[in-house]
Amino acid sequence: MRRIWPLLLVLTMLLTVCLLAVQAEEDEEEDVSFYDLLNPPTALPVTDPDATPGPTSTSVPTATPIIQADGTKIITITAVGDVTIGRNVQHKGTSIFEKELAKQDGDINFIFRNVKQIFESDDLTIANFEGVLADTYSIPSKKRGNDFLFLGDPSYAKALSGNGVEAVTMENNHINDFGDDGIAATVAAMEAEGIVWSNSSHMGVFETQGVRIGMLAYQIVPPLRSSELSATELQKVVAEDIAKAKETCDLVTVSFHWGKELDYSPRDEKPYCQVTLGRAAIDAGADLVLGHHSHRINPIEQYNGKYIVYSLANCSFAGNNKPSDMFTFIFQTRFRYRGEELVENTFRIIPARISSRKDYNDFAITPLTENANITTVLNSLKANSKKLKYAVESYPLEWE
Repeated sequence: MRRIWPLLLVLTMLLTVCLLAVQAEEDEEEDVSFYDLLNPPTALPVTDPDATPGPTSTSVPTATPIIQADGTKIITITAVGDVTIGRNVQHKGTSIFEKELAKQDGDINFIFRNVKQIFESDDLTIANFEGVLADTYSIPSKKRGNDFLFLGDPSYAKALSGNGVEAVTMENNHINDFGDDGIAATVAAMEAEGIVWSNSSHMGVFETQGVRIGMLAYQIVPPLRSSELSATELQKVVAEDIAKAKETCDLVTVSFHWGKELDYSPRDEKPYCQVTLGRAAIDAGADLVLGHHSHRINPIEQYNGKYIVYSLANCSFAGNNKPSDMFTFIFQTRFRYRGEELVENTFRIIPARISSRKDYNDFAITPLTENANITTVLNSLKANSKKLKYAVESYPLEWE
């Protein structure tokens, strides 16, 4: 009997190890992890000759070009859609975002944990920040009847600066949920973290590898109020702003908050005029047009050699814990320079879900790994691009 006890002890230990391994596998399936599951091409490795590290600081630009083997340098820009984090003050009690944050031990970085490596492997990541970060608030009279008014703590800006998001656009229909005071508080929160911001009256500028990137942002969300510009008026303003930006910047991006919510393709009838505005911005000299507002993915056009991304959909969206469509994509483009001449402009997308879970929205954007889901995103983009004259022919998942 004494000889059997050691054997039983060993078998018990082996059985415990196996059970722990099975439990670990179950946990990974429940909470998809970028580092464990994402295929290598999506995360640019340091050994990739085409890879360029992001700037050393969000506030101190890098001016030294990183020359490739063929004598060129590459500027990689990543763009994502709506980042709406915090609570809806129109709803009483603990918000769905605050509940999820508590599950994450108060670590606000959880929203980007599965894309941090992507954001940090480029030169510039741009997001549309749609909400307000402030300690206190008052609701303007014109907003009191709204169903959604989004407010977050100013410290939430650390989720951007801590995960490779260098710039945000703040021209949208929720940045003014709490009036001018809310906008000022949000600007202060961004600037405290060294995040470059832009709206219709302020151009954000970011410099990397000796290239100055100017970021312009505008809003046209019908029905228009008397204080808002029509598409025709906005087209003129955008052209003038692009011309001015080109005087000091090498690359100019234009972001539009436009279209109609839940649309899977752009509208060009009045008062929307998305296609007209997007192409006009390129004609005026913009190097990239980025769109958002519909909360749904929209197709991409290549017009006169430049890309128009009509809608990047949601990125991290705290407005609903069970949205009917949680698919999105991360857009990346590379500008290749030979000396000061732009010789190539390519792109790829990274299909993603706005949640790391399938059963509910936990606000942690996560790249897709299942072929069926990736195919769904690609088929949606292709199917909804049929009316666009300059729609891209394919949506590469890797750099060509």
